[in-house]
Amino acid sequence: MSMQLRSAHECTFDVVSLGEVMLRLDPDEGRVRTARMFRACEGGGEYNVARGLRRCFGLRGAIVTSLVRDEVGRLLEDLILTSGLDTRFIQWVDSDGVGRAARNGLNFTERGFGVRGAVGTSDRGHTAISQMAPTDVDWDHLFGHLGVRWFHTGGIFAALSQRSAEVAKTAMSAAKRHGTVVSYDLNYRPSLWKGIGGIQKARDVNRELARYVDVMIGNEEDFTASLGFEVEGADQNLTNLQVDSFERMIMRVQQEYPNFEVIATTLRQVRTATTNDWGAIAWSRTDGFARATQRDGLEILDRVGGGDSFASGLIYGLMATSDISQAVEYGAAHGALAMTTPGDTSMASVEEVEHLMRGGGARVRR
Repeated sequence: MSMQLRSAHECTFDVVSLGEVMLRLDPDEGRVRTARMFRACEGGGEYNVARGLRRCFGLRGAIVTSLVRDEVGRLLEDLILTSGLDTRFIQWVDSDGVGRAARNGLNFTERGFGVRGAVGTSDRGHTAISQMAPTDVDWDHLFGHLGVRWFHTGGIFAALSQRSAEVAKTAMSAAKRHGTVVSYDLNYRPSLWKGIGGIQKARDVNRELARYVDVMIGNEEDFTASLGFEVEGADQNLTNLQVDSFERMIMRVQQEYPNFEVIATTLRQVRTATTNDWGAIAWSRTDGFARATQRDGLEILDRVGGGDSFASGLIYGLMATSDISQAVEYGAAHGALAMTTPGDTSMASVEEVEHLMRGGGARVRR
């Protein structure tokens, strides 16, 4: 791998993520529309990556986000503290008592089962982080004085508001200026872009931010919607022909963005909400293509966050081994395990990830 990571000894953090942290309210096996009780946990596309790197892989991490200083904000802080991530970069906004000026985001999530797909209903308008300004964080202090080896953000954060993309650009530019590796997960969400310009705005924003990225992550919809690259046969089964079309797409992407050192994508065929075919491919500028172990018929408890856990496993593999073949295996195994437990975030250990990578099965261990 040609990317040069800063030394761990000169950096306070191995990884820092920038993104929204929402309170997830989960009706367990039931429906939101009929629920009388909800299970509360935290989640967010960019946050989930840093949390996985901290809790599963043991890296030193922090989250840059913004919360309203009220009881919901304090609950989110308590959950973030449990993650082990450093909370000093939470930007606290005073509450006006009713949330007119700023509020904390909520996400109601149904896991789905069989023919009933998962459903996410977010309530995140006018959240504190959507109003964050580029100057709210001293980025040069974070990346320069404290030191960060890896910075992660993505298309969910960039879509929160017109201002969010500017925050992301400022942060990514500062990271590059101080020698920090930058990863970005495209994570296209039509509902977020709809109110600020739709798919064309998504492409304009993401194509601009892509110029600062070393490691680009996404699935076929992400690369098509966010960067404008079509994948032939993306709605077919994951045959060798379709994998070939992904590889051709990746070659076009890396030609347009010579700054990309690594491009990675998950390969998911949804058979039912609880059974998916799951795999991944990745490309590095130095080593070419690598494909992860294909897991057809993967049984899923909760698919939300599987892609984020793929990203954190991939990042760990790149940081720990500099080997694209190992990195994509870490990503695919971690994503698979994360989808066997409830909530957005991984409950796996690095030992479990490596056991699965070695072909280990699900026999009881005592």
